[in-house]
Amino acid sequence: MTDIDIAASVIAKPIAEIAAKIGLSEPHLELYGNTKAKVKIDSVKEPKGKLILVTAMTPTPAGEGKTTVSIGLADALNRIGLQTTLALREPSLGPVFGVKGGATGGGYSQVIPMEDINLHFTGDFAAVERANNLLAALIDNNLQSKTRSLEIDPRTVRWKRVMDMNDRSLRNIVVGLGGRFMGVPREDGFDITAASEIMAILCMSKDLEDLKYRLGRILIGMTLKGEPVYANQLNAQGAMTALLKDAIKPNLVQTLEGTPAFIHGGPFANIAQGTNTLIATKMAMSLSDYTVTEAGFGSDLGAEKFMDIKCRAGEISPSAVVMVSTVRALKYHGGIEVSQLHIPNVDAVIQGMPNLEKHLENGNVYGVPVIVAINRFTSDTDQEIEAIIDYCHRIGTEAYEVSYWAKGGRGGTELADAVRDAVDRCNRSFKPVYQLDAPVKVKIETVAKTIYGAKEVTYATQAEADLKLIEKLDLSKLPICIAKTQSSFSDNPKKRGRPMDFSIQVREIEIAAGAGFIIPVTGKMMRMPGLPNIPAAENIDIDREGTISGLF
Repeated sequence: MTDIDIAASVIAKPIAEIAAKIGLSEPHLELYGNTKAKVKIDSVKEPKGKLILVTAMTPTPAGEGKTTVSIGLADALNRIGLQTTLALREPSLGPVFGVKGGATGGGYSQVIPMEDINLHFTGDFAAVERANNLLAALIDNNLQSKTRSLEIDPRTVRWKRVMDMNDRSLRNIVVGLGGRFMGVPREDGFDITAASEIMAILCMSKDLEDLKYRLGRILIGMTLKGEPVYANQLNAQGAMTALLKDAIKPNLVQTLEGTPAFIHGGPFANIAQGTNTLIATKMAMSLSDYTVTEAGFGSDLGAEKFMDIKCRAGEISPSAVVMVSTVRALKYHGGIEVSQLHIPNVDAVIQGMPNLEKHLENGNVYGVPVIVAINRFTSDTDQEIEAIIDYCHRIGTEAYEVSYWAKGGRGGTELADAVRDAVDRCNRSFKPVYQLDAPVKVKIETVAKTIYGAKEVTYATQAEADLKLIEKLDLSKLPICIAKTQSSFSDNPKKRGRPMDFSIQVREIEIAAGAGFIIPVTGKMMRMPGLPNIPAAENIDIDREGTISGLF
């Protein structure tokens, strides 16, 4: 059966029953039908449980099933008697209708209701979009105003509009055309909602008050006299917070096996911080003994940002890291093309192992135990799986095959046992890879050299100018959130495997003062993706009874 068929074959338990497993009663919940609920943020207590981070090696274009492994691992931990909750990101419609599909897992390792979660869910993305575009409208209104003008230089406005769709045609636009009453003509553009600073702020905020403060700290641009202009100078933060008053509350759903799952916030990891909200993670940790969470793409992106941005801000630390690898990803980094990945090739698997080995080194940099999960696909052979396990054992790393897609939680209880033992052994917090008070260039170069394996970092003229502005605004002690391709350790997606002696160029550095970090942009990264030649949207349909097909 397809993923959507499997999801439809399971009768979901009432969400109040799922909430009761972690001590939440109906006064804590705001029900969205029978299978979804918002949880009031005053339910967050002091975290008591252990945190497990799921990350991955450098993925193929279709991804390696990291969410599937996260869900299956949580189910497996519950199967061996450990009270476990999930904390995951919400899907963006861009990938759902694009190339990767949804983000609710797959096979018998899914969160449900998968159609709702993958589509509009509880409206969080819509709220983020509207709050973002309200600020954009207020900026252009101020540019037009003759009586309340902040004298913003339109050439310096940094704030873009957003929409939750891959639409490359909107990357660069011109607004304000049509005459003097239509606005001030200027260049503008759209980012995808998951890459917006509002999404980043939602995921970093501690509570409603902190959310409002951070929204007010958004840097809009500069005045004609060269002074910074922030959102609070437009009195924007109150209305923006009002739009986000429900979006800040975590969403509670369930896995196919009835594991409680918080699905909240959805920043990408290649152009944003790549993890779910801090509120949802801390809520899960306060209500259960173990929390399984994930960070987007490979350890060079999501895991690094999870550690150096989210964990540092939230004062939390994972007790174990699970590194997802696949036969097909190893063959891909061993030089095999996507169309040939289904053909057995043990030699290519071994040729691709240096990529996984570098990701394991990255996990060890932070001082947290790392275990490899080999996510099995139907085309994999026993010989290919054994080659990975043998290689990992030779370099001193535990590795376990999992079949969560095919079997649900029972497809990987051996991994669950190993994760429990690793958590029990871990008696220290993670170690950040850089210090916040280091110069911005030192922080960038530390990540590039230590985590990516780069030889050097170069800076374009615009990036040098941005560095001077960051110093002027006294923002140099913020953490960094590097925007980089997910397809390579380098900034060139064509460099597979473990590239050596490469340079990374920082093209520009964006300032996310409200989110609390700065964003060095490398290579050709764009914050509005495009659709592939054959979008997933072409396969999605609905019949006269309202049954959706084609989601995966």
